[in-house]
Amino acid sequence: MTTPDRAARARRGPRLPADDPTLFELDLAGLAARWAEAMDRAPITAAEMTGTDAKAQRLGVSGSRLMEHAGTAVAATARALIAAAAASGAGAASRAGAAAADRPDVTGSPGSDAPPVDGSEGQTPAPPEPEPPVFAPPEPHPHLAEPPVSEPPMTVPHVPSSHVPGTVLILCGPGNNGGDGLVAARRLAAHGIRVAAVLVSTRARPGTPDAARNWDRLGAVGSVERIHAASPRDLATLGQGIERAALVVDALLGTGVQGALREPVRAAVELCLRARAAGVPVLAVDTPTACDLTSGELSEPVVRADVTLTFHRPKKGLLTRRGRLVAGRVLVAPIGIPAEADRA
Repeated sequence: MTTPDRAARARRGPRLPADDPTLFELDLAGLAARWAEAMDRAPITAAEMTGTDAKAQRLGVSGSRLMEHAGTAVAATARALIAAAAASGAGAASRAGAAAADRPDVTGSPGSDAPPVDGSEGQTPAPPEPEPPVFAPPEPHPHLAEPPVSEPPMTVPHVPSSHVPGTVLILCGPGNNGGDGLVAARRLAAHGIRVAAVLVSTRARPGTPDAARNWDRLGAVGSVERIHAASPRDLATLGQGIERAALVVDALLGTGVQGALREPVRAAVELCLRARAAGVPVLAVDTPTACDLTSGELSEPVVRADVTLTFHRPKKGLLTRRGRLVAGRVLVAPIGIPAEADRA
C-alpha cells in the first residue's frame, strides 16, 4: 500500500545529496540503495549529459546548486570508500595473523623443537633486509601544522598535509569537475576529515565561476589545505609519501574531456596510478581521467579507480569493456536535474 508520505516523496523524486542528513552514515551498498532510482535510469552519452545539464540551468536550476549536490555525493562516497578500505585492511591483517599463528615454527627460534631448516643449529639467523619504501618519505617540514586561514594557497614544492596519515588528497582540474572536488573537500572537512585540495592547472585559480567560488570558500576551512600544482615537478613533490594518504580523489576532467592529456593533468594521472599501486584507494569523479563517457576510449595514461561516481544517469562509456576495466564499482548520484531537462 502506498502511503501519502511515500507518494509525496515519489512526486518530489529522490532525496538529493546536499539535502540528505543521513547520507554520511551509509556505506557503499547503502549509497547504491539510496540512489537506486538514478542508477536504474537509461544510460546517456557525454554530449547528452552536457545538453541535459545546460537545459536544467535554463529551467532555473543553478549550476552552483548542481555542483553542491555533486560534491556532497562525492564526499559521502569518499567517506564510505575510506571505511570500506579500512575494514578490508583490518580483515586482511586479521586473516594473516591467524594464518601465521597456525603455521608450524620451522626457523629454529628459541622455544621451538623443530631443527633449523638450513642446518645452522645454534646460530641466530640474520634478520631479513627491510624492503625499500614504495616512495621516499618527505623531509620533515615546519609547515605540517595547519596554516592560518588568511594564508594564500600554497605552491609546491613544500611538504603538504597530504603526507599526514589519514589525509584525503583531492586532485582538482580547472573546470567544474574540479569544482565538484572542491565542494567535496569542504563537506569532508565538516565531517572531521583532513583534506588537501590540489588545483592541478597552470592557472592560479579555477577557470569556471562556480569552481572559483568553491576554491575561495576553502580559504576559511582550517582542516583543508589548498595547494596549487602547476607543473609535473609540483606533482612529483606532492607524490612523496603518497602511500600515507587515506584516499585519492580524481576530480581532474569530466564530461567534456577530449584529446590527449596535457600537463600538469598527465602528471596528476600518473600520481593516481602511483597511489593505487601503493594500496591507496582511488575515487573518480564522473569518469576516470580520461575515459570517454560516450565511447569508453581511454587516454594514455588513464586513472584506474576503485569506485567511480557519476551523476544523473549512467554513462555509456563506463558500460563498455574498456570503461568497466578502469571505473571499478560505479555509483550514480542524483544532483537535481529535473525530468524535463531529459526531454528532447
